[in-house]
Amino acid sequence: MQLIVPNIQPFRGLRYDLGNVGALSDVVAPPYDVIDSKMQDRLYQRHPENVIRLILNRDQPDDGPQSKYLRAAAELRNWQREGVMTLENQPALYVYHQTFTHEGQTYTRRGFMARVLLEPFGTGNIFPHEETHSKAKQDRLNLITACKANLSQVFGLYPDPDNVVQESLEVLVPSITPLEAVDELGVTHRMWPITNTDVNSKVSQLIGDLPVYIADGHHRYETACNYRDARIAEGTHTAVCDYVLMMLVSMDDPGMVVLPTHRMFRGIPPMDHQELKSKLADRFVVTKIGTGAAVAEQLWEEIELEGSQEVLGLYTAKDDCWNRVELSPEGMDRLAEIAADHCDDWRGLGVSILHHLLVQDCLGLSDLPTPKYVHRVEEVIQGIQTGDDVGRDATGQVGEGQPFQLCAMVMPASLDHIRNVSQAFERMPAKSTYFYPKLLSGLVINPLG
Repeated sequence: MQLIVPNIQPFRGLRYDLGNVGALSDVVAPPYDVIDSKMQDRLYQRHPENVIRLILNRDQPDDGPQSKYLRAAAELRNWQREGVMTLENQPALYVYHQTFTHEGQTYTRRGFMARVLLEPFGTGNIFPHEETHSKAKQDRLNLITACKANLSQVFGLYPDPDNVVQESLEVLVPSITPLEAVDELGVTHRMWPITNTDVNSKVSQLIGDLPVYIADGHHRYETACNYRDARIAEGTHTAVCDYVLMMLVSMDDPGMVVLPTHRMFRGIPPMDHQELKSKLADRFVVTKIGTGAAVAEQLWEEIELEGSQEVLGLYTAKDDCWNRVELSPEGMDRLAEIAADHCDDWRGLGVSILHHLLVQDCLGLSDLPTPKYVHRVEEVIQGIQTGDDVGRDATGQVGEGQPFQLCAMVMPASLDHIRNVSQAFERMPAKSTYFYPKLLSGLVINPLG
């Protein structure tokens, strides 16, 4: 198949005027899909022009279906009129660094933001790796239609073993004063607008023939495609609608960290070690590790050290027991049988083994409530000890919400998994990856009209 190269362009970004709003830290926010109601309230209170009012406008009692989107659009217009946000004088690529600590080590993940030419998945050189949901896409389409802007960036990865693309931009960074913000997790975010036309042209050429894999923001990417198609259909299309705001990071950047996404299940009948072992039969080798929520730490250290997608940690609440669960050759054969329409890399994912074989096939469970997703072992332990937030009363005590009866610790998908599954034109199960840290919204906006 003839691949269409992504078209990377600098653009005149819409940015906060710090002389107007003060500290950048006060007006930025995480991506909308990780913001709960409590964080939304904090961000609303932090600053009257925090970007939360654009990306996740708060519902009001008398709202109609489009009210919150129209309020966001009105805020954006007012902020431009009042000088809260202003357009860059020249088209720029925006170098973006995130400095953070993980497991006692400090990392800096480096990338840059640009306009990227939209391509329907499966037709060119941009690949998804996770499934999307229609409700989330409709929500984002309503917002982009009202605001006529990409308010948050898609996160894209590209292969570049020597990091040549990023280094071409880094040479200019020392001569430019960075814009800096610190988020609630202590991550430092720095951004430099690069307006040098020769350097930006070189970057566009270097990255032009490389594949791009969507790491995060699948809904935003597909929404941008839908927005473009809607503008074409109604005769209001302009060239800028053919692009989407994207953060581009080398898959070989030393700051790349992919965290696991552990599952805490609701609605599963209680079982103990022996019942679990019996239900998994010869599909898995089940070994009892110990009792007590805190045993999770020891078990996870062992699983991480092995580094195998085929080894899971399962907690059975009935006997307060942690179990080491390893896929057997018979289990591998069974998974190949029931998931014959998927590629080997997809079947080799820990999340595929967990959901497709263990939960659905061995336990016979389907249509379960959405699990609680957490990324740190401490969160798993806390969830076991304190129960679910669902059903808590005003005092914080667990009410009628069900406790977690089964918890699963699972290895994260690697960048190679993303590449291989994507190039097989498949998509991973939901929450297969968690790229840490999240990109901030509000650093720069891409206007679409």
